Amino acid sequence: MRKTVLITGATSGIGEATAIKYAEASHRLIITGRRKERLDELSAHLISSFGTEVISLCFDVRVKSEVDRHLGSLPDDWKKIDILVNNAGLAAGLGHIDEGDTDDWDRMIDTNVKGLLYVTRAVTPWMVERGSGHIINISSIAGKDVYENGSVYCASKHAVDALSKAMRIDLLKHGIKVTNIAPGMAETEFSLVRFKGDSGKASAVYTGIEPLRGEDIAEVIFYCTNLPDNICINDLVITPKAQANAFTSYRKTNQ
Repeated sequence: MRKTVLITGATSGIGEATAIKYAEASHRLIITGRRKERLDELSAHLISSFGTEVISLCFDVRVKSEVDRHLGSLPDDWKKIDILVNNAGLAAGLGHIDEGDTDDWDRMIDTNVKGLLYVTRAVTPWMVERGSGHIINISSIAGKDVYENGSVYCASKHAVDALSKAMRIDLLKHGIKVTNIAPGMAETEFSLVRFKGDSGKASAVYTGIEPLRGEDIAEVIFYCTNLPDNICINDLVITPKAQANAFTSYRKTNQ
């Protein structure tokens, strides 16, 4: 059965790969992001390659008025959202707490926590009204462990982990599923954004490791949302084979 899927942060990485995965299966899509040119390119690709229906909405999840205006303007039939993928998120900078850039802190908290909440608040009443739906929150292995120089990013993803658990309780009686997905090292734009465009530092993160790809996480998201109705995957930590946790990985070196 065709579903309506809303994906935030769809202009790259996990979000883009997830949009393509659902389009391949002929579901219709609402894709959001801040970069209009990329949104338009993705929308055109999904329509021409898979013949799916697409609505693209260019807004910043950090701005509640934009979230409410764009999602509130959806046609009534498109408000029957079956799957919400809260993917928009980022890491900005690395540094000890006494040296941290407070602008980076605001950016991470506003996107990873408040943005997720704003979108969820806009969409869940429609799911409650229909008595069904599935929310996928993209957290991180940083939401399970903390590491040096990542205090605020880790805190924001711990918040996503906690919110996922609480959402599941709040929405249980309405028949709405909530799944928290916590990826480990994934080669998307994540490190490039964290290091503010420094491609050398970004690529070094994955030296000697075959990391996850956006497509890998998209496969897992798709799997979780296509299980029988009586099954809900509550929480998943996914790492590359060479990564055990947030601290431990094995890097191959040239012999």
